[in-house]
Amino acid sequence: MDKIKILWVDDEIDLLKPHILFLEKKNYDVTTCNNGRDALDIFEEGNFDIVFLDENMPGMSGLETLSEMKEKKTATPIIMITKSEEEYIMEEAIGSKIADYLIKPVNPNQILLSLKKNLDHTRLVSEKTTLDYQKEFRKISMELAMVNSYEDWIELYQKLLYWELELENIDDQSMFEILESQKVEANSQFGKFIERNYEDWFLQNADRPTLSHTLFKELVLPELKKKDRPTLFVVIDNLRYDQWKAFESVVGNHYKLEKETPFFSILPTATQYARNAIFSGLTPLEMEKKYPQYWKNDVEDGGKNLYEAEFLTEQLKRLGMNIKQDYFKITNFAGGKKLVDNFKTLKNNDLVTVVYNFVDMLSHAKTEMDVVKELASNDKAYRSLTLSWFKNSPLLEIIQQAQQLGFRLILTTDHGTINVKNPSKVIGDRNTSLNLRYKTGRSLTYEEKDVFAIKDPKSVQLPAINMSSSYIFAKNDYFLAYVNNYNHYVSYYRNTYQHGGISLEEMIIPFLVFNPK
Repeated sequence: MDKIKILWVDDEIDLLKPHILFLEKKNYDVTTCNNGRDALDIFEEGNFDIVFLDENMPGMSGLETLSEMKEKKTATPIIMITKSEEEYIMEEAIGSKIADYLIKPVNPNQILLSLKKNLDHTRLVSEKTTLDYQKEFRKISMELAMVNSYEDWIELYQKLLYWELELENIDDQSMFEILESQKVEANSQFGKFIERNYEDWFLQNADRPTLSHTLFKELVLPELKKKDRPTLFVVIDNLRYDQWKAFESVVGNHYKLEKETPFFSILPTATQYARNAIFSGLTPLEMEKKYPQYWKNDVEDGGKNLYEAEFLTEQLKRLGMNIKQDYFKITNFAGGKKLVDNFKTLKNNDLVTVVYNFVDMLSHAKTEMDVVKELASNDKAYRSLTLSWFKNSPLLEIIQQAQQLGFRLILTTDHGTINVKNPSKVIGDRNTSLNLRYKTGRSLTYEEKDVFAIKDPKSVQLPAINMSSSYIFAKNDYFLAYVNNYNHYVSYYRNTYQHGGISLEEMIIPFLVFNPK
């Protein structure tokens, strides 16, 4: 293996001879230089792995040398060494993207630690993460056998998510595959848990989690009642928990997380059911009865989420909240930009509600467009694409403006999605709904082991299209495929992101409250 090549630039380089000998014994190859001008020539000609750079040198200063080195080779890590503890020097060096900052006098072990941190970081983190997950694997396996409450499921899912995000950046693919198999097992057990408990959650005084239709009353209302600052309430359609984790740090630049409360999407985990339930504060069955003018069943023509603003206004009235509020639904970049331009006019509102549809469009585009299929081929890529969108989206600009105007931020979603891999055959009549993760209609024929079937929709507060209607919800990573044209259908939809059924990814979703930094 080639030696690590170090360039060390210091006007008192002779005094550092013991440090250099120490590094050479450790098998590092050290080139020395005593001024910035010569250092730039050596740096340009040599292929160095890392540079130690003295800040305080006569002639060309360390900061000037740093700036020119970064222009020539941006990827080479540069460690600044200085006698000065002045804050402005630290800030300027950090702003120039240095790899580390050491204060003189430095000892050899400090130098070694900095080298390992910058050059062996990936390997060391990878080895430690693998070891830690191997220990945790047994614990998670034991927990999976015993988990029996919605609180336990939330905790277990968050644990699996933590390890998924930890393992995604390491080189050991076998560990990632073990985690994937644990997730499959977890979803299998979770499906059974939902089958056993879901109907009970709709009984009076049931021990149940916060659900879509109780979210506003249980979690948003207490924040609005504080009346200490205006609230921006953002619902990002179709956002999985791991996608939120992907851009959490970006929101963290502007807002401090005060509260994180995972909650459960109702079934079907589909926009027309779950998001309408959030804004109305009612179950789908109650919406159909109380507001027939706003509710459309699956097989009816027309938009299914056209009346969220009206539902929200009615819910606020019911809750006795006489407040100044506005609702916006953003479905494209231009709509987002328009809200950015006008956001300051909303500064006297008590509540600004924004539904942002991008992630939903992304999951549908992945089904329709080959280029997006390539870009979001798996969960890691899907997270990465979500992060890239968020960092460049009008939504981030809206959040930045809200922070400057002193708004509280509430961020949530209506449901998540799952990457579907296995087809399950289903037969229905012409009036059966089209969704791939759930079906409603009469005379449905299906593989019983693959679905949770509800014969009496009223028992889970769902409307029935006719007297003999039932619902089936796909479990695990199944998608429901009609027998007609089966092979074409299966190859088209396999490995796409779908929602409507039962999985940890679709049902357990984040509710987050932030205060401006």
